[in-house]
Amino acid sequence: MSAYRDGDKTVVTVPSRLSEAQEEQWIATILERLAERERRRRPSDEALFDRARDLSRRYLEGRAEPVSVRWVDNQRTRWGSCTPEDGTIRLSTRLRGMPAWVVDYVIVHELAHLLVPGHGPEFWALVGRYPKTERARGYLEGVVAAAHLPAEPPHEPSHQGDLHEAAG
Repeated sequence: MSAYRDGDKTVVTVPSRLSEAQEEQWIATILERLAERERRRRPSDEALFDRARDLSRRYLEGRAEPVSVRWVDNQRTRWGSCTPEDGTIRLSTRLRGMPAWVVDYVIVHELAHLLVPGHGPEFWALVGRYPKTERARGYLEGVVAAAHLPAEPPHEPSHQGDLHEAAG
């Protein structure tokens, strides 16, 4: 049994041996699980704001106080941005579906900008308080690098014992 989104449709597969009642029950259960997973992976603006306040308390002594945190779809070259003057933080919708710890890193990064505008040592010291900073930065760098890879089929393994880049 599985469910996935195909554009604006949801495709649910169930075994044909199920009765109609069992099928309806499983479909309802699967759709509920899918919706819950999407809520976790695509938090609302309100959930982002609550998460930002929590992250500020945990890693920045609550000193960074955003006025709003919201998703935007007009950021193609940035993961997030903030305006320290009015306390607003915006996260690129490209982050939706990425692991929560990556989104948290971007939020902490933008929260730190509410306290320190540039990218100097004081800024990075604040961001570094988030324990998954380096891991999240590596993840995002990998996403960027993968977007620039040529669309070629994977190489077939050689019978001569050669190691390929994919092995690492």
